[in-house]
Formats: sequence, C-alpha cells, structure tokens
Amino acid sequence: MEDNIGYLMDSEDENIRLDIKTDPDAVRRQAGWCGVRPGARVLDAGCGSGITTFILSDMVQPGGTAVGVDYSKARIRYAREHYGRNGGIEFHIRDLTKTFDGIGKFDIIWVRFVLEYFRVESRDIVNNLAELLNPGGYLCLLDLDHNCLNHYGLSPQMTELLHRLMARLDDEHNFDTYAGRKLYSYLYDLGLEDIRMDLVPHHLFYGETNDKDIFNWTKKIEMAATKLGDLFDDYAGGRNAFLGECERFLHDPRRFTYTSLILCKGRKPAKV
Repeated sequence: MEDNIGYLMDSEDENIRLDIKTDPDAVRRQAGWCGVRPGARVLDAGCGSGITTFILSDMVQPGGTAVGVDYSKARIRYAREHYGRNGGIEFHIRDLTKTFDGIGKFDIIWVRFVLEYFRVESRDIVNNLAELLNPGGYLCLLDLDHNCLNHYGLSPQMTELLHRLMARLDDEHNFDTYAGRKLYSYLYDLGLEDIRMDLVPHHLFYGETNDKDIFNWTKKIEMAATKLGDLFDDYAGGRNAFLGECERFLHDPRRFTYTSLILCKGRKPAKV
C-alpha cells in the first residue's frame, strides 16, 4: 500500500508532532469513559505514531491487547520501533477507507481525531469498523467540532482569513471542520444500542501557554498555510505576516481559545 491517501498533516515531523501533542492523562480519561478495561481487546483505528495505542495497551493489562492500524508505512514503522516492543500491543498497516480483515474482532474500537481528516469517507470508515466489533462491543468515536474557529483576541483580518482557510481545507483537502456533530448519527444509523454522548473542552488556552501546545498549533498553521498559499495574496503583508500574527496571538496571555471535543459510543447488539 502506498502512502497516497492524502492525509492533510503528512510531513517528516508528523510522528514527532503526534507524540508531543498527546496528553496521556486526557487519553486515559477518555478511554475510561469509553469502557477500556483490563482484559479487553481494543483497536486504535488511525493510530498514527502509536503513542495512544501504547497508553491503551497499558490500560487493558493484565490479559488484554491493543492493536493499532494506520495506512502509513512510515508511521507504523515508527510505532513498532518506539512502542511495539512490549507484550499486549500490535501494529498493522491498514487503510480505513476500505474494508479489511486479518486482525480479528474487538471488544472496543477507538477512533480519535481521525474522521476530521476524511470528510468524504467518514461514514464508510465507521461502517467498516463496525464489522470488526464483537457482539456487545463498543464503537467509540471522538472528534472535534467547529475546529480551529473559536478564538477571542484575533484581529478582524485574521478572523476573516481563518474562516476562509478552514472552508478551503474542507472543500479542497477533505478536512471536516464539523466532524464532531456528525458522530451520533453514524452510530444511530448503524443500529447500535446504548448510545452515550459527552462534550468536553479541547485546545483550552488562556494565560500562559505551554511549549507543547505552541509547537502543535504552529505546525498545524504552517501546514495549512503551505497548502493554501494563494489565500494570502490579499492579506496585508502576505503569508509571513499572517504566520507572525499567529505566533504573537499564541504567545499572548490575554487571548482565549477552545475547541469542543465530542465523545460518542454505542454498543453492537448481542446475537440472539
């Protein structure tokens, strides 16, 4: 399989960005809400660098297994080298946009910060993954809504451009700024039972910001600006001026930024 699916954030630094931005405590809280427990077999769909799979594998011990899948050979290679040496963890190359087998069935399937990068294919991805659930197992979808658009303290020029930027990413790069609000309908349409929802803050920035958040946001902004360079033709000072304003905004302790993270889980009916 070639790495040609078109993941928006693909770069040489992506594994590092994923490792740095991942908050283990947040992963554990969210995974606990999803029902991750000792002895369970868990699939981490779109596992990226493998750090989240590693956390899940620790949570299912003793006796459980965490399996990470990603379409990228480079990311799976990195995951195996950095996180695949302990027992109870596996990594495999799989394309979530296609049906796949050969890795068995699961008690819990975890899909976090994945569907936002596959606006067109997201429903098909969810339907494919549901086929890998054991009867009584839970499909857990976690994604952002109104992504990157909730800020106070931006200049009017930056605010207007940011909205145009996100709309272009949706239209031209298969991103989904509003992925989170769709999750419930995906599970409802599958006929899953005991569907539960929660909403928590994500990217909650005020006051001084830590270096990890600055690095993550800077990489995201740089990637979007690179892919949509013509967007800055009418921006005063051009692309470099925009990036400079973003950096000043991120370091400004007066600014306020948040994104809503929506969590949704549903249980596959038991066989009669």
